[in-house]
Amino acid sequence: MSASISLRDVSVHFSLYHGGSRSLKRALLSRGTAGRIASDATNRIYVEALKDLSLDIQHGDRVGLIGTNGAGKTTLLRVLAGIYEPTIGQVEINGRVTPMFDIGLGMDMDQSGYENIILRGLLIGLSREEIKKHVADIAEFTELGDYLHMPLRTYSAGMTLRLTFGISTCIAPDILLMDEWVVAGDSKFLHKAQLRLADFIHRSSIMFLASHSNDLIRMWCTKALWLENGCLRAFGPVDSVMDEYQAICDAAAKEADAAAGLPEGSSLAASVRRF
Repeated sequence: MSASISLRDVSVHFSLYHGGSRSLKRALLSRGTAGRIASDATNRIYVEALKDLSLDIQHGDRVGLIGTNGAGKTTLLRVLAGIYEPTIGQVEINGRVTPMFDIGLGMDMDQSGYENIILRGLLIGLSREEIKKHVADIAEFTELGDYLHMPLRTYSAGMTLRLTFGISTCIAPDILLMDEWVVAGDSKFLHKAQLRLADFIHRSSIMFLASHSNDLIRMWCTKALWLENGCLRAFGPVDSVMDEYQAICDAAAKEADAAAGLPEGSSLAASVRRF
């Protein structure tokens, strides 16, 4: 069965406060980041991190998530990963989901590198038999040699990153979720890691990549999903959605320059364009 994702009218709410303080309510309602802030009939104040989101994603789709900070990108990824349950709506996923949010999760500093391969492998959903098939590949990729017999606490930060990255990218994911681009290792090792990551992505059936880098989205994605205050603003071919998004960002940058009395192309404009 090919991987697929179906979302129907998905909303995610985070409760902030329950009570009758009008001053607090006014203060919260005046903030415009991290989703829309609302209240219900019981005076409960909550953030609508996602609102009425409906999507159909099929095998071969490479989806770039774009939008300002607080638009709902990370919330959507966590819904797809099963970390958050929708407050309203339905999520149907066919295929094994591989999140790349925290590739060091589940590592034990007192266990050896080989033992951590097993621990992390189990955490990402592999059986012990499946893990054994990947051990030689992970050992070769990481170039850690005899260190794999030693406790993780004896590793440098770079060595630990090599190991966690090698384990996380050893499988062929059905559905790959990435919150920003993953890099691993020093300059000498970086090229090797980037090649492995590219192969890892190509082996996936579906990929979601949330990033503030327009170049990365255009390079790796076939579609773009633009979120704004938790709502779907646009979804379609990557170039057309990204062109529309960039035009809005450029207009916002010009307005920011004008308000600040700065020339067009200033550092303020550049900072606005990144988001």
